[in-house]
Amino acid sequence: MLSTLSRNRSASGLVYAVLSAATFGSSGALGKSLLEAGWTPGAVVGARIGLAALIMVVPAAWMMRGQWGRLRGGVALMAGYGAVAIAMCQFFYFNAVARMSPPVALMLEYLAPIILVGWVWARSRRRPGTLTMIGTVVAMLGLALVLDLLSAQRVDPVGVLWGVGAAVCLAVYFVLSAKSDGVLPPFVTVAGGMLFGALTLAVLAVVGLLPVSATFAGVELFGGEVSWIVPLAGITLVAAVVAYTLGIIGTQRLGSKVASFVSLTEVLFSVIASWILIGDVPGPMQFFGGALIVGGVVMVRADELRAPAVQGEGMILDSAPEALPAVDLATGALPIAERPA
Repeated sequence: MLSTLSRNRSASGLVYAVLSAATFGSSGALGKSLLEAGWTPGAVVGARIGLAALIMVVPAAWMMRGQWGRLRGGVALMAGYGAVAIAMCQFFYFNAVARMSPPVALMLEYLAPIILVGWVWARSRRRPGTLTMIGTVVAMLGLALVLDLLSAQRVDPVGVLWGVGAAVCLAVYFVLSAKSDGVLPPFVTVAGGMLFGALTLAVLAVVGLLPVSATFAGVELFGGEVSWIVPLAGITLVAAVVAYTLGIIGTQRLGSKVASFVSLTEVLFSVIASWILIGDVPGPMQFFGGALIVGGVVMVRADELRAPAVQGEGMILDSAPEALPAVDLATGALPIAERPA
C-alpha cells in the first residue's frame, strides 16, 4: 500500500513538474509580443512581478498565520531572492528576448549551471569530475552553435550579454535556494521574493535607472491581433503564479534532484510556445546547439548525482521529497536545481 502511494505521488509529481516547465516556457513568447508592441523590458518585468506579488501575497499571508516570527529570519533571503533571482534575472532575460528568439535567450540562461561549475572550481581549487568537464565542453560547443558563430549572420552581441547576465542571476538563484532550506515554506519564499522584486524594480524606475513605458494597443499573437491584456494576463497568471505553484508541488513530490531534470524541458516548451504564439523559432543549427547545452547540463548534473554524499562530512543530503538542493558546506559545491523563470 505504501509503495503504491509513493508511486502515485511520484507520478503526479512528474505531471506537476512537466506542466510547470510548460507554463514557464510560454513566458518568453508572451513577453516578446508585448516588447514588439512597444513595451520596454522594465515594463514587462515590472507588470509580471508586481501583479504576481499581489496575487500571491494573500495566500502566503494565510499560510503564515500564527507564525509571523519566522518571517524575521527570512527577510534577508527573500530580499536577495527577489532582487536578484527574480527581478534582475527576468529583466536581463527579457532584454535578451527583445533582441533574439525567446528559445535562444533561454538557452543562454541555462548556462547558469556551467557558471556554477567555474565558481565552485575557483573557490575550492578542486578540479570537477571528468563527466562535468565533458559536459562543460559540450555546453560550450552548443553555445557556439546557438550564437551561430559559423555563419555570416551573427546573433545580436548585446542580446548575448543580456542572456549571460540572466545566467549569472540564475546561478545566484541556485545559491540562495541552497541556503533557504527550512527557513520558510517555498510558496512564502516565492511570494516574498515577488514582493521584494517588485519593490526593487519600482525603486530603479523612480530613480530613472529602469526605463518603463507601455502601449495599450493591440499586440500580435496567434498570428493575429489581440488585446495587450491577453499576453499580460498569460505572463502573470500562467507563466508566473501557476508556473511557480505547480513547480513547488512537483518538487515536493519528486524531490529537487528529479525535478531539476524535468525543468530542462522548458527549453523545448519555449520553442513550441514561440512557434505557436509568435511564429519565432531558432534555426536548425541553433536548435541543435541548444540541445547540446541541455545535454551538457545533464552531464554535469549526472556527475554530481554520482558523487558519494556521506552524512556528517559536510554534505546536507536531499533525503526528503520536499528537501531543497543539497550543498557541500566544505567546498561550496551546489546542485542544479529547478528554476522558477
